[in-house]
Amino acid sequence: MRISRDRCVACGNCTYVCPMGAIYIDPAIKRATVDRDECVECYACVNGMSQEHLNPTLVRTLRRVFQFFRLRFEPEPDVCPTAAFEPEELTWPRVVRRAFSDPRVPHESTGVEGRGTEEVKTNDVSNRVGVGEVGFTIEFGRPGVGVRFFEIQEMTRALAERGVHFEKKNPVTTLMSDISTGDIREEILNEKIMSAIVEVKVPVERTEEVIRLVWDVEKRIDTVVALGVGTRCEANGEENVVAPILERLGYRLERAKTNTGLGRATNHPARAQEVTA
Repeated sequence: MRISRDRCVACGNCTYVCPMGAIYIDPAIKRATVDRDECVECYACVNGMSQEHLNPTLVRTLRRVFQFFRLRFEPEPDVCPTAAFEPEELTWPRVVRRAFSDPRVPHESTGVEGRGTEEVKTNDVSNRVGVGEVGFTIEFGRPGVGVRFFEIQEMTRALAERGVHFEKKNPVTTLMSDISTGDIREEILNEKIMSAIVEVKVPVERTEEVIRLVWDVEKRIDTVVALGVGTRCEANGEENVVAPILERLGYRLERAKTNTGLGRATNHPARAQEVTA
């Protein structure tokens, strides 16, 4: 994202909209400026602000008049009065920033918008995590913090050393140059994004091992790490294998998502046609 120096009037409204704090008023040029290294191309600025098309010269003149008479004008905080934003044609590798930061953009590798993964939300249909397995979603970054791919690589390398299985239908996995080592493509390692999710699964007996590995790696990287655990319940809806492990490790259990199986293709084809007809 860029801001036009010709149209910007340094009102400062956009500085409050950026979730990464990447927009600031440069005192040398008296214009709003985007720190391109910190910008994650989430488009929150251009999408979250009304774009008025007032004449920049007129707006600057009015601001100087108000300043001379010591009058204060409080504009709407979510308005760019001169439509000064200039979205760029993003190319590789910078384009990965928007793919992982703008929730309205689908990932090319998965076709899913946002961070590009359905995680285990559809496990009753996809069967990603089977009986006797545990699926982990390891989320990196948050608004205001973000994450760079070299930090994610710290985790993927450590996981790969333990021989875990990376979910193939995950955008981070598709960006690995070597899945067996957890190496991510070198040209994107310094790209900063809003957040990303790594998905892995292991046999139930390795649950504690993976959790302790995540604990160890998160101490070495400068971002926020959130861990999600998914497993299959018994026929009565209860789960008595993974839950005791998590409680022993100090977690207070909350059921974030429960799949009830309503999406399963269980109807007979003929019956399905009869219903839809």
